[in-house]
Amino acid sequence: MVSGLARVFSSALGDAVWRATELGRASGATLVSGHAALDAELPGGGWPVGAISEILQAHGEHHEWRLLLPALRRAVDGAPATDPVVLVGAPRVPFGPGLTAQGLDAKRLLWVLASATGERLWAAEQALHCARAAAVLVWLPQVRCEPLRRLQMGAQTHGKLLFVMRPWQAAAESSPAALRVLVSTHPGSDALQLQILKRRGPPQETALSLPARPARLAALLASCAAQQRCDADGGGQFFQESGDALAGIASAA
Repeated sequence: MVSGLARVFSSALGDAVWRATELGRASGATLVSGHAALDAELPGGGWPVGAISEILQAHGEHHEWRLLLPALRRAVDGAPATDPVVLVGAPRVPFGPGLTAQGLDAKRLLWVLASATGERLWAAEQALHCARAAAVLVWLPQVRCEPLRRLQMGAQTHGKLLFVMRPWQAAAESSPAALRVLVSTHPGSDALQLQILKRRGPPQETALSLPARPARLAALLASCAAQQRCDADGGGQFFQESGDALAGIASAA
């Protein structure tokens, strides 16, 4: 009987029917995360726009930049040069040169200093109402469900990319977030380990492992390593001597 009703609804409503055993479609726009393995597990193939994405991690761990940087870079690339990424209550000063080297201009960051939870919630709500904000990141060590619902409503109403950083203990609490991801480092390496705790779809069977370094940084490090090997073989001296010779010719000319 149940299976018969399911077939009837499925044939009548088509794609509007979502089965809990299948990865659901996003209810709105999404932004690719920049991590192919993660995008394959997210409804719509990316971070939800207009909804909360919760990033849960252990106390003292700060993996959010490694996880979110590719998406934030895309968010500002598609926005006017004056549209900032708003950081509310960030626990540390972002390392500008490192972000710039990976494609996110540190000048696009707007860092809001706020200590109390109420101050952070107020600032985040104001940022969501701001048409110029490309994305909003807020760190909330302690927060009740009701204020999170207000943030969810603000993100949905204004179509904002919103990330809320919370401690891993919050996984046991209810949340209006459309997506909840537990982030840690992989044992024995710097690779990120992701466990999707909540999404529109079936529970994630196995944790995801993301590379320790983004492709751009990995390529740069590989280039540096190759240069060091060249130097060890004497090639570095050759290039240096060639460069000095060319410089001498240029100055003489």
